[in-house]
Amino acid sequence: MRDMAKVRCIDTTKQNGEVRWAFYCPGCHETHFFWTKGNVAWDFNGDVNRPTVSPSIKVEYNGADKDTVCHSFIRDGFIEYLSDCTHSLAGKTVELKELQDGEEDY
Repeated sequence: MRDMAKVRCIDTTKQNGEVRWAFYCPGCHETHFFWTKGNVAWDFNGDVNRPTVSPSIKVEYNGADKDTVCHSFIRDGFIEYLSDCTHSLAGKTVELKELQDGEEDY
């Protein structure tokens, strides 16, 4: 079993130093990702238990029933959902939960 963390490094690319990170989104009930050190990279404070990531993370996908938008900031271990989210946590702030083993595979 891995150490518990709210974000987890799940992949690195040695050629360009890119690192992919995962966190669980309770609004979408799935894992979202961000990258550091790449062409499209986010700033990350490196704290896996109280992470701060910038700029915002926006996920858009076409679901079976509707198009979905999840747009948020991660600050000091909390997800701040913006009002353009299409799920029930739009406009709310919730604490990130620890990412369980296997959740980063969603």
